[in-house]
Amino acid sequence: MTEVDRAKGSGGVGAVLRREGLYSSVLTTWRQEREAGTLQALTPQKRGTKSHRYPVADENQQLRRDNLRLTEELRKADIVIDIQK
Repeated sequence: MTEVDRAKGSGGVGAVLRREGLYSSVLTTWRQEREAGTLQALTPQKRGTKSHRYPVADENQQLRRDNLRLTEELRKADIVIDIQK
């Protein structure tokens, strides 16, 4: 559609239609759909569910990872202290 809209001069639109193998009636239908807003519905959409990022949940997850790491370090330190006794 944008290429046809940019085609200027006599025969510009016809040249685009011939090159793409389209009829002028198809172009007319597409223009009517674009004006009605239905052509926008055919544009590719990003698929899948939208992810909802929550900063509190991200921080919670980071704190849980830190807690696990520190718990493991404490366990190792306790083992070293027990060995030294």
